[in-house]
Amino acid sequence: MSAFASVVRGVGGYLPEKVLTNDDLSRMVDTDDQWIVERTGIRKRHIAADGELTSDLATRAAEKALEAAGLEAADIDLIVLATATPDYTFPSTATIVQHKLGITHGAAFDVHAVCSGFVFALATADNFLVQGQFNRALVIGAETFSRILDWSDRGTCVLFGDGAGAIVLERQTAEEADGRGVLSSHLRSDGRYRELLYVDGGPSTTQTTGYLRMIGNQVFKHAVGKISESIREAAERAGIEVDSVDWFVPHQANQRILTAVADKLGLAPEKVVSTVADHGNTSAASVPLALSVAVEDGRVKPGDLVLLEAMGGGLTWGATLLRI
Repeated sequence: MSAFASVVRGVGGYLPEKVLTNDDLSRMVDTDDQWIVERTGIRKRHIAADGELTSDLATRAAEKALEAAGLEAADIDLIVLATATPDYTFPSTATIVQHKLGITHGAAFDVHAVCSGFVFALATADNFLVQGQFNRALVIGAETFSRILDWSDRGTCVLFGDGAGAIVLERQTAEEADGRGVLSSHLRSDGRYRELLYVDGGPSTTQTTGYLRMIGNQVFKHAVGKISESIREAAERAGIEVDSVDWFVPHQANQRILTAVADKLGLAPEKVVSTVADHGNTSAASVPLALSVAVEDGRVKPGDLVLLEAMGGGLTWGATLLRI
């Protein structure tokens, strides 16, 4: 057992003002509200305004997390930002957020694991803190997926939205933490499945941004099994039974996937935090956004055992257990 723990001090989320409903989409592509809801559970999603960047969303979420933590930006010495839609090819969006927050010390960098990005970023920050290299971290998931969607492809454009979520992690001694903090993480990837979910462009291949492409039924099949595997591994490492968790905060990809994973693990539906109907799939932002909603509305309370999970392009997948 480590002498230190990474404890959650604050959580925050941000959604762009513009809302795109299923009815709005039906005027853009051959689809309708019933078709979308039956297959995904999504009713609306938020879309970044013209000129509103991933770093802008990330900064707003970070500011809310800092406010919830009762801390100033200067108290942060590490930023790990998960995104698949950065402002630029380089520099990292994390350094842009660092600048926007007025932080001139410490380190900031991006993690790219698509929809699994926040879980990967959280595990990365946890390792840095527990090893004593940093004291307080902002872990952020932020996306503007609307910028990489083919709006003529009803199989993908109905699924995704824009948003950001953030948490503040603080290094504390095991005695100070008193059981709170990140308990375990389990991360996996397998590049054999790249063509199931990818963007068909990039600097080295096409010199263009490209558009998101997905074989949805195959992604669904892999999601349920691989996510369940990661969750069981994370629980085993923490010495905890899965059914003892207070809240399950999954990646908000599709309501059918959320329900199937919860059923496979024997988790009661009332323990599942679902925001997919209102937010759609916000990729790396979806887990911290859902967590921020559940914290703000009072469902997730200090001392609760929370299970996070996600799967994304790569394929990548993972799970984290933490006590709030």
